[in-house]
Amino acid sequence: MWKTGITKIEPNHIVVKGYAVEDLMGRVPFSHTIFLLLKGKLPSEAEGKMIDAILTSSVDHGTTPPTALASRIIASAGVPLPTAVAGGLLAVGDVHGGAIEQCAQILQEWAKKGKSQEIAPKLLFELKAQGKRMPGIGHRIHTKDPRTKRLFELAEEFKIKGCHIDLLLAIEKEINKNKQKLLPINVDGAIGAVISDLGFDFRVGKAFFLLSRAAGLVAQVYEEMTRERPMRRICETKVEYDGPWEKKL
Repeated sequence: MWKTGITKIEPNHIVVKGYAVEDLMGRVPFSHTIFLLLKGKLPSEAEGKMIDAILTSSVDHGTTPPTALASRIIASAGVPLPTAVAGGLLAVGDVHGGAIEQCAQILQEWAKKGKSQEIAPKLLFELKAQGKRMPGIGHRIHTKDPRTKRLFELAEEFKIKGCHIDLLLAIEKEINKNKQKLLPINVDGAIGAVISDLGFDFRVGKAFFLLSRAAGLVAQVYEEMTRERPMRRICETKVEYDGPWEKKL
């Protein structure tokens, strides 16, 4: 017997986490339904708006991230839209999109150990001893990620901000002590802290990136299909061969 607590399917009747799907349709926003699926209950208005902001924050970041680049290259080969989008999603991993989960795991482990200002130096010391860096800090383009600022503003406004956001802010402050070039909390770190304060298990961290970026990848693939020529040269990088000299058999 296969048991599931997500959806009940019967002839002419669909129940999602205790609600008839037709009752949810047109009454409950999609972001709220995602909360329902992951938490088993409908969110408060504030929680729902926070999830909506999180999903909007990572919807797209141009054509250079691995997800978009992979999707457009695959689309250029003439495959169907779902295939190209799926190919882009397969590029999500520990390096691209994974910092949400990694950051949330660390915050959820350490936030219960005491006051943020006291914990932050100890946390960073331990990470350094392990040869690791704090995920969710720093960005290759932004010196101050605008998405982070907005997410934290909303968390404050909706009274969602708690010990996990406080700890991440303390970590950012500790990292940037006596530094001329500051490393900001990036959107992945901000999402990791916010979902932790919302009570989500860190193991669903990548889910928020996947759900958000899927929409952006649909747009990227559709643009590639409708504006560009198939098999175009997407990567113009000069390639230099540095393998062995040519030999005769």
